Amino acid sequence: MTTPSLINSPPRAGRGPADAPWFSEARYGLFIHYGLYSLLGRAEWAWNREEIPREEYGTLAARFTAERFDADALCDLAVRAGMRYVVLTTMHHEGFRLYATALSDFSTAKTAARRDLVAELVAAARRRGLRIGLYHSLNNWHDQPDAVAALEDPAAYARFIDATFARIRELVTRFNPIDVLWYDGWWPFNAEGWQAERMNAMVREIQPRILFNGRNGLPGDFATPEGHLGAPQPWRPWEACMTLNQSWGFHAGDHDWKSPAQIVDLLATAAQGRGNLLLNLGPRGDGSVPAESVQILETVGDWLARCGGEAIYDTEPFTFDLRERGDHRGDWSFHGPFTARKNNLHWLVRRWPGNELTFGGLAANVLSVQLLGDAGRPVSFRQEGTRVTLSGLPDRPPDSLCPVFRIVCDRPPALYQSGGLRVPRVPHPHYDPCPSDIQL
Repeated sequence: MTTPSLINSPPRAGRGPADAPWFSEARYGLFIHYGLYSLLGRAEWAWNREEIPREEYGTLAARFTAERFDADALCDLAVRAGMRYVVLTTMHHEGFRLYATALSDFSTAKTAARRDLVAELVAAARRRGLRIGLYHSLNNWHDQPDAVAALEDPAAYARFIDATFARIRELVTRFNPIDVLWYDGWWPFNAEGWQAERMNAMVREIQPRILFNGRNGLPGDFATPEGHLGAPQPWRPWEACMTLNQSWGFHAGDHDWKSPAQIVDLLATAAQGRGNLLLNLGPRGDGSVPAESVQILETVGDWLARCGGEAIYDTEPFTFDLRERGDHRGDWSFHGPFTARKNNLHWLVRRWPGNELTFGGLAANVLSVQLLGDAGRPVSFRQEGTRVTLSGLPDRPPDSLCPVFRIVCDRPPALYQSGGLRVPRVPHPHYDPCPSDIQL
């Protein structure tokens, strides 16, 4: 046997199970990064970045007690935040399992914690009706032979791949059923090297209804942009994973928290593209959750329950393209984003300009306008062609985080403007006449 090539061969499309639509309707999920690295408080790649000696890093297991890791509290927080699913790191690249395993002593069950944290989280999520995803790294810095050895030596590669398959087989057999297997850490192999077709077939034989992401070299059942949001073109189910600060695992020095308003913007972008936001928190080494994470998630959850949920959940694609008109229905406003669902246009007014609000480009007739979260209070409006003005509004925003208007139309709404003061009657670029460096 030779070590497989690192050059990617053409990927094959994923074949998701029949109930996959739940994923594109979920919209919001909680990502939890927890492991031995949490004890160090320097994020999840500390072992690699700091070149900590293997023996030194291994001593962290003796300190791991997870005395404040509370699966029920984490899932309650997800519910209060308005999330519909949770994804937990069962094993990050460090190789430390958060579950009881017959394949290694490097796990929570063999530490002072004497617990199966994955079993606790799965049970807590099920009790609350949350969908469950299990993150699992393919790369493994702890077990030998590791990925470096597998890359260098065909015999080590064979043992490494066998161990990887055994680990995944045990995971999806022990926790059956789950909703998502979230691969990560696919360095240094492509789909051929990871034997990804065989890997997915093995898992789906055990759990026929499971979904895969695309991080074993195959596209998977959904796309996973990391650190940015953008609906795939052509569209397919997708999920953007983002951090609450700048770190996945707990970092004691990272205080760069996103504000609740920024999270609203992220949710609106996901809703416009009919995708999901998987928002991460990193518990401390003892399992406790930083107060800032709780406050941000609860504030956004309150807003979703109060007025924002209708504009975020179960939305339709409402994006626009900088160059082409195409079949896109959306456009943008300085005041805040729009989302759409059936005949309703939702306007999330993040920047309140005063007692009147105007937008243009509407290809529909407005039937009524309500301010959500205020008992659906009717709002006065006038429409002149494609221009709509909402009037009689308070000088200050009526919601402390983000007011939301429901604009009921006589048909599914669409917005279209351009870089000119009117829409040209001849073919034209939407905004940019040439390839742009604005988009990712």
